[in-house]
Amino acid sequence: MEIIRLRLDIAYDGTDFSGWATQPGLRTVQGEIEAALATLLRTAEGELRLTVGGRTDAGVHARGQVAHLDVTPEQFAKWGASQRRGTTAPAGAGAAGAAAGDPDRAAAPQYPDKEAARLMTRRLNGVLQRGASDIAIHAVAPAPAGFDARFSALRRRYEYRLRPENARRDPLTARFTADVPRVLDLATMQRVSEDLLGLQDFTTFCKAREGATAVRELLAFAWRETEDGAYAARIEADAFCHSMVRALVGSVVAVGHGRLTRGELVDLRDARERTSRFTVMPAHGLSLEEIGYPEDAELAARAEQTRARRDPLDD
Repeated sequence: MEIIRLRLDIAYDGTDFSGWATQPGLRTVQGEIEAALATLLRTAEGELRLTVGGRTDAGVHARGQVAHLDVTPEQFAKWGASQRRGTTAPAGAGAAGAAAGDPDRAAAPQYPDKEAARLMTRRLNGVLQRGASDIAIHAVAPAPAGFDARFSALRRRYEYRLRPENARRDPLTARFTADVPRVLDLATMQRVSEDLLGLQDFTTFCKAREGATAVRELLAFAWRETEDGAYAARIEADAFCHSMVRALVGSVVAVGHGRLTRGELVDLRDARERTSRFTVMPAHGLSLEEIGYPEDAELAARAEQTRARRDPLDD
């Protein structure tokens, strides 16, 4: 069956969600968007499934989430139909446009203008506003050939916000800023964050899924003081395993208030064992800010590379 792959750019306040992934009986971001799509396109529940670039935990926010969705040409045309002009968005079907390695994937449709894309985004947001106003769809557009929201990604960037004991508490930012009841040395935190950069086995900071490793390349870990007096960490890597960002921040905070020394944290990193020497930070301070992808011609190759199991690092 011929399909068209769409890219969705998404933001949400994670406070009232039990994470991204659909779970029976729980309110999730994926569940709300898929329910809105079923209403919009009048499909059976569960027929349309999203694949996400960065699966977030309960309470974690996102400004730069990315997902993909496969639809039929008929669903695509219906979604982008212009009632005002009585026309539809082009379906763009045909074998010549099939995605690399998938003969059922239709070519990415080419809009004559941006009207259909805006219309699709507006319609999905309209349904979400009725019961999930804490989700915003920034864009809906046909994906390039070979695009996979999860496996084509080159990097993910998060921000973690926290407020130290000596900073003035701001109720207006409390939903996305963690309180730390300690005085923190920001300069020390920056120095020790740099010790964690590079290709490392991050087993100390996360639990890898079964059959995988915790080897990741940490590309950036930098701190700044915000205008409202909070401390914000920018953390970027090719990928993260479960709770890795919050554990990394927790370890650096432990050095920032003197519970650990810089050398002790490096030793813990190199031990590659889970530890109770630092605390995993609360979820609500974390936000997924951006997912980066390669040029269109490199998307399929990147997805194939990412699917390959990463080898453990030598001791």
